[in-house]
Amino acid sequence: MMKKPSPLALTFIILAVLAGALVSLSGIYVDWLWFESVGFTGVWTTVLTTKIALFVVAGLITSLIISLNVYLAYRRRPFDVSMAMGADNLERYRATIDPIRKLVFAGIALVLFYFGGTSGVQLWSSWLLFKNSTEFGVKDPQFGMDISFFAFRLPFLQTLIGWAISTLILATLASAAVHYIYGGIRPQLRSDRISVAARVQISILLGLIVLIKAVAYWFDRFALALKESRLITGLTYTDVNATLPAKSILAAIAIICSLLFFANIVRKSLILPAAGTALMVGASVL
Repeated sequence: MMKKPSPLALTFIILAVLAGALVSLSGIYVDWLWFESVGFTGVWTTVLTTKIALFVVAGLITSLIISLNVYLAYRRRPFDVSMAMGADNLERYRATIDPIRKLVFAGIALVLFYFGGTSGVQLWSSWLLFKNSTEFGVKDPQFGMDISFFAFRLPFLQTLIGWAISTLILATLASAAVHYIYGGIRPQLRSDRISVAARVQISILLGLIVLIKAVAYWFDRFALALKESRLITGLTYTDVNATLPAKSILAAIAIICSLLFFANIVRKSLILPAAGTALMVGASVL
């Protein structure tokens, strides 16, 4: 049975939350005073509403993706775990978590919502540039695309790709941890070390990660147009004749590797996904 927190601890927590809220609100109020002094309160309102919207959307999506995978991993746990695991030291962790699993799940979801939303707030400027981008009327000589794509859209798209990969990696780690705790992953056994549910879920997540990595390789080609060096800014001879083809090849290899992970849903062997991953890593190093 859980011990209720003391009134002193509750008071301390409430005061800490109020202090943090007051500090945040004071900064917002100071910003409003400055924008009002120069007659641009409309800009302040746009920035504030954009930050709030990004906080809510990014927090909800991040929390939903990771929490949903944690929930699915728990729902698909093997029910004969005690027999399968024998004298498993993880039994005490399961015994500790199970009585408060709903509270733990809600706490994880709230923490993910906060940190996901906090990360999303940092994208307000790139999102506004992406949303309100206008064409320059001048095309890039290498890709034949309007320069506005590189100035306004590409930075936000690359950040979005990075967020997707990071979120899926966290979802994979969290799912693997739940499967391990509840017996879906049993590395100490000689056979059936991973349950069907765990293999399917982790294979799908890893396949999605590698597939999005292929998209990242493809957009890295466009980012070469913004590369700065000591002599010039943009693509060099080496970039055009070596790096661009290499990025395209890496994207194709990543797509093949993701298909191998998806194929592992119906196969019980990790040889093909491991070989595909090794090929992708080796190609990227080369």
